[in-house]
Amino acid sequence: MHITWLGHAGFRIEIETAVLLLDPWLTGNPMFPMDRRAEAVAGATHILLTHAHGDHVGDSVAIAKELDIPVVGIYDLMGVLEARDGVKTTGFNKGGTVTLNGVRVTMVNACHSSSLDGGAPAGSEAGFMIAGEGHTIYASGDTDIMADMDWMGDLHKPDIGILAAGGYFTMDMARAAYAARRYFNFKTVIPGHYRTFPLLEQNADVLRAGLPGVQVIEPQVMQPISL
Repeated sequence: MHITWLGHAGFRIEIETAVLLLDPWLTGNPMFPMDRRAEAVAGATHILLTHAHGDHVGDSVAIAKELDIPVVGIYDLMGVLEARDGVKTTGFNKGGTVTLNGVRVTMVNACHSSSLDGGAPAGSEAGFMIAGEGHTIYASGDTDIMADMDWMGDLHKPDIGILAAGGYFTMDMARAAYAARRYFNFKTVIPGHYRTFPLLEQNADVLRAGLPGVQVIEPQVMQPISL
């Protein structure tokens, strides 16, 4: 399995025979080197969207059309993208599971907001449990700590966490560490949704200090993490 940060909340996840692009905001992302776009999207099989905000939907429509692959996410948002932009979609909802090239992706709750640019509603925010190759990844999406993490950790038992941790719009590093300690038993945690702007936290020192015994990996853009 390889997990590659695309900057901000975007990740490329190579697992089983799937290549999943999670919230691929590339164009306009100050962290992403556009001269490496072709490399970032090469071989992608599916696009996963946690919610409708522009810094998450990002380049999804362009990539979906370019590669002729589906966008996968909450039913309401998928309906909008299919009708408005003519892309292939797989729409499901919280508690549902879809299988993508041998990977089981279950949609779980998040605590944030979700609207298209201009404020039009497009479903609600979500996270994903991504299971394959003997691992389960919890991709939190944009969220704060929530009591739902209790049963999510107990039921799905994720060993890898990709956690929004930049603060201001989501959990910060201290809150992400608290959530990980209280509700999960991660072996590896990778922070996201940070460093993009001065407003957000710029390193994961507090997260690492709050999770003794857990491998906290600060990702570098376009440098694959092998797990």
